[in-house]
Amino acid sequence: MCGIVGYLGGKRDIKDFLLKGLKELEYRGYDSAGIAVLQNGELKICKAVGKLKNLEEKCKNVKTEGFGAGIGHTRWATHGKPTELNAHPHLGEFSYVVHNGIIENFKEIKEELEAPFVSQTDTEVIVHLFEKNLQQGLKPFEAFKATIEKLKGSYAILLITKAMPDTVFYAKKGSPLIIGRAEEEIFFASSDAPLIGYAKEVHYLDDGEFGYVDKEEISNWKEREKKEPLFQPLTLNKEFAQKGGFRFFMEKEIYEQSDVITQTLMGRAKDEAIEFEELEHGFFEDIQNIKICACGTSYHAGLTGAYLLERLAKIPCSVEIASEFRYKEPLLSDKTLFIVISQSGETADTLEALKMAKEAGLKTLAVCNVDNSSIVRLADRTILTRAGIEKGVASTKAFTTQVAVLWMLALYLAENFDKKELEALLHLPQALKVDDALHERLKRLSKRYLHGHGFFFIGRDIFYPLALEGALKLKEISYLHAEGYPAGEMKHGPIALADPELFTIALMPKTLLYDKVKSNVEELSARDSTICAVSSEEFELADDFIKIEPQNHPMLEYFSMSVVLQLLAMEIAIRLGNDVDMPRNLAKSVTVE
Repeated sequence: MCGIVGYLGGKRDIKDFLLKGLKELEYRGYDSAGIAVLQNGELKICKAVGKLKNLEEKCKNVKTEGFGAGIGHTRWATHGKPTELNAHPHLGEFSYVVHNGIIENFKEIKEELEAPFVSQTDTEVIVHLFEKNLQQGLKPFEAFKATIEKLKGSYAILLITKAMPDTVFYAKKGSPLIIGRAEEEIFFASSDAPLIGYAKEVHYLDDGEFGYVDKEEISNWKEREKKEPLFQPLTLNKEFAQKGGFRFFMEKEIYEQSDVITQTLMGRAKDEAIEFEELEHGFFEDIQNIKICACGTSYHAGLTGAYLLERLAKIPCSVEIASEFRYKEPLLSDKTLFIVISQSGETADTLEALKMAKEAGLKTLAVCNVDNSSIVRLADRTILTRAGIEKGVASTKAFTTQVAVLWMLALYLAENFDKKELEALLHLPQALKVDDALHERLKRLSKRYLHGHGFFFIGRDIFYPLALEGALKLKEISYLHAEGYPAGEMKHGPIALADPELFTIALMPKTLLYDKVKSNVEELSARDSTICAVSSEEFELADDFIKIEPQNHPMLEYFSMSVVLQLLAMEIAIRLGNDVDMPRNLAKSVTVE
C-alpha cells in the first residue's frame, strides 16, 4: 500500500526528512517514489521508478535548507504502470499533490476538466480540480474544500501550492493519515514509523477530517465545523509503530482486512453493476469454460471462485493445483479462459502453468497483488487485489481480497444477477471487521486446543474451501496437524478417527445447508469428537461455540468465518510460543518447484 510523508518547518533539511520518512515506509511495498518541496516560492520535484536509492540519486543535488513545505510518496500502482509520469507527487501549474486510496469518480472529473493530463492515475485529477476552483475565484482553503467535496472513494491527501505558500493542505477518508508536531515543526505520515524521533505527539485523523497547517496554526475541520486535534504522545518503538501497535504483522493484517477490502472494491463494485477498467467484455468472447490454477492459499481462493463462477456466471469451471497441472499433460482448448492466482506474482509452479497456457493459445487472466511481477507481465490481463504488502508469511488479507475479486468477476461475467449480490458485496468491509470481544474470547479459547491428535475443519459448498484454508492456517503457524474436509465426506473414512482428542472446527452457516452440516456434526459428536462450532446460531451439541454476527448472504458468513479461523489459528500458535510472522520452513514467495 502506498505511503505518505509531509513536513512544514525550517529546523531541518526537508529533503532529508522526506527521504528518511519514505524509507521507514518501505515495508508497505511500492514500485515508485517521489518528493516535492515548496520554498521561497519555488517548487522542486524529484520522482523515480523502483527503489528509494533511485530517488535519492535523482535528487542528490537538490538543496532544501530553510523554511518550507514538503510532501513525499511511495506508490503501489493501481491506475497506470509504474513510471515516472505516474509516480507521485502529481503537479498542476503551481501545485503538487500526493494521495493514497482510490478516487472512484476520477473519469467523470477528468472529462469535466480542461487540463493537460500527463499521467494515467486517478490522483492527478485532484490537483487540476483544485487549480480550477482557484481560477473560479475561490480562496485556497475554500478551493481545497470544494475539491475534496467532489471526490468519491477513499483518500489521504497532502497538497502544497504557490497560491498559499508555507502551507500544507490535508484530507482523510478511508486511508490512514497522521499529523505530528514538535515545537515549531509539523509532520505528516500514513503510519507512525516515519514520525518517530521527530514528532513528540500525534493526532490520528478521523474519516472526514481535513484542513491546513501553516506557521500560525493547525486549522482542522470535520464537515462544516472546526475540530480541535486530539494530540497524544508518540511511541518510540519503530517496529511497534510499523505493526500499528499489534503484536505481529499477521495480527495487523487480519485487522486491516476491512480497510483493504474497501480498496479492492473501489471503482469496481458500483450500485448497479461490476466494472473492471482492466478488462473489456470482448476479452471474454467465445469463452466456454474456465480453468483456475494456483497453489496453497490461492488454490483455496480459486476453489471458492469456481463455486461462484458456476453458480452466478453459469460457466463451467475447474481448479488445478499448479504443481500437478504442469505434469499431467492437460488437454487445453482455446475456448478456455485460464486464470492464475498468486499473491506475489512470482510463484514458480503457477508461473510455469501460465506459460503452458500461453503456449497453447489460451486467453489468460491473473489475479495478483503485485503489479509488474512476472505473472502480471506474462498474463493477457490482470486484476490487482490491492491488498498492499503482506509481511506475515501465512496469508490473510491476500486470501480475502482474492476471493473478493473472484466474486466480483463472477458477477461481471453473469448475464444477470440478483441485486442482493451487490448489496452483500458492498457490505464486505463490515463483515471483515474484527470484533474485539470475539477476539478476546478466541484468546481464552485457544488454550483448550494446544494438545490432541489433530483437527478436522469441515464445511459444505463454499465453506469446504474455507475449511481447507482454516486447516492450512493452523498447520502453517502452529505446526499442529489439521485437515480440511467436506462435511458430508466425514462418514466415508475420516470419522474412524473421532474421539475426544480429535478437535472438529465446524463451519455452520445459517444461510447455506445449515441442517445438512448440523447432521454431519451430530455424527461426530455422537462419537465423542470435541466440537467447536462457528455459526450465528447456537448449536447445543457444541463443546465450544464461536458466535458470528447474523448475515443475510453466504459470502458474508464466509468472510466473517475467515476472520475467526485466522484469529483462532494465530492465538493457538502464539500460546504455543511460535513466531507467527515467520513460521519455520516457509517463505513468503515460493520461487522454486
